[in-house]
Formats: sequence, C-alpha cells, structure tokens
Amino acid sequence: MAERLQKIISRFGIASRREAEQMILASRVRLNGTIVTELGIKADPASDRIEVDGRLINQARSPQKIYLLLNKPVATICTRRDPQGRRTVLDLLPPQYQHLYPVGRLDYNSSGALLLTNDGDFANSLAHPRHHITKTYEVWVRGQIDLEVLQIWQAGVELDGRLTLPCEVTVLTRTSDRTQLQIVLKEGRNRQIRRIAEQLNHPVMALHRVAIAEINLGNLPVGKYRHLTKPEVQQTGWLMG
Repeated sequence: MAERLQKIISRFGIASRREAEQMILASRVRLNGTIVTELGIKADPASDRIEVDGRLINQARSPQKIYLLLNKPVATICTRRDPQGRRTVLDLLPPQYQHLYPVGRLDYNSSGALLLTNDGDFANSLAHPRHHITKTYEVWVRGQIDLEVLQIWQAGVELDGRLTLPCEVTVLTRTSDRTQLQIVLKEGRNRQIRRIAEQLNHPVMALHRVAIAEINLGNLPVGKYRHLTKPEVQQTGWLMG
C-alpha cells in the first residue's frame, strides 16, 4: 500500500516524521534509485526500493517498536543532535536506543516525563493537538498566588491572540516568597506555562512534568528511563483513538 515517504521513514523508526521531511528536502532519500527532493511523494515499501543515507529500508525487517519513559534532567535538550554541543536526551540512553526520538518537547531548563519511541504513528498521534492528551506539571512560581490569579489562569489566558484552553491549577505548597502549583494542561503551546506565569507576574522558578496522560514518573530517578508497560501503550493509544 502506497503512503508518503516521510511516513514510511517514520514508521520504520529511522526518524520522526518532521525529521524525515528534512531528510527528503536535504536529498538524503532515494526511491528506486532516484533522489527525492519533494514532499508528498508516495511509495510502497513492499515493492519499492527506499534508501535513506544509502541504507535500504527492508519491509521484512520492520523494527520492534520501543516505548521509553525518561525522567529528563534540566540542562538537557529534546533533540537527537545539538549543533552547540549541549547534552541531549539521547546522551542519557544506552547505544541500543540511540535511534529513538523524543515525543514532543520539554524546555532546556525544565525536567520530567518525556516519551521516546521509534513508532512514528504513535509519536505523531500523541503530539497532535486534536487529541488533547493531558500533561501534568509541578511548578514553583515566584510570590504567593491569590485566588483571583488562579481563576484567571484556570479559565484561559490570551497568548498570541487567542485564549488558552481551560486547565486545572491547584496550589500544592506555599512559602513566604513562592508557590508550588500542580497544573494539568490539555494543550501544549510553546513555553505555555512559563509565558502565562510571566504574564501574571509570577515567573516560573522550576518546572517539572510528572505525567503524560496516565503515564506517571512515579519514583523513576532523574536521568533514568524505563520501558512503558503494554497497558500504558494500549491505554494511550485508546485515548488517541
């Protein structure tokens, strides 16, 4: 069955769909011996010869699907490579998992739950905004937040000309000069929590993601990973379905 090249490359665990698109545009993909430089070209891995960086995609060797949960430390970026030489999340994994790619992102200075996989369909579906997959964060902000500010945050705040979706914001801890919040989002705009906190005059001091959907970090140490259980993969797939 014919499908877009970038989807095939992603499904075989070679790269995320976005990275596969960049590979095509960079003339790194051949279809039946011809370099492909345009997006939208379709192929059938069962009958077409598809090569990425000279390596043949073999339908008979479709890779085993892998799903990892990583407790990302701060000062680590969510990409496979960094031109500036900073530590990436792949540097925390053993060699047999260096081909995986992160699902979504966490800021360089944020920590917590991050999924990595070679299942392109799973990754793209999980990251798609239409599914409204919940993500839970524990966040320290500067100052003591009053009820009025909490209600504004919960109802939605204007970013880039449109309101954010309603969300759950609960106070966990208060001190004389800061507040710890639990925030549950159903969307993931760029630096959303940090930008809202800044706009409400309570800048973020620390941000840690503790769960993605029903997948929780639990006692997983910082910088360590574990495999998702079969029920976790199935349940997440059901939420996206």
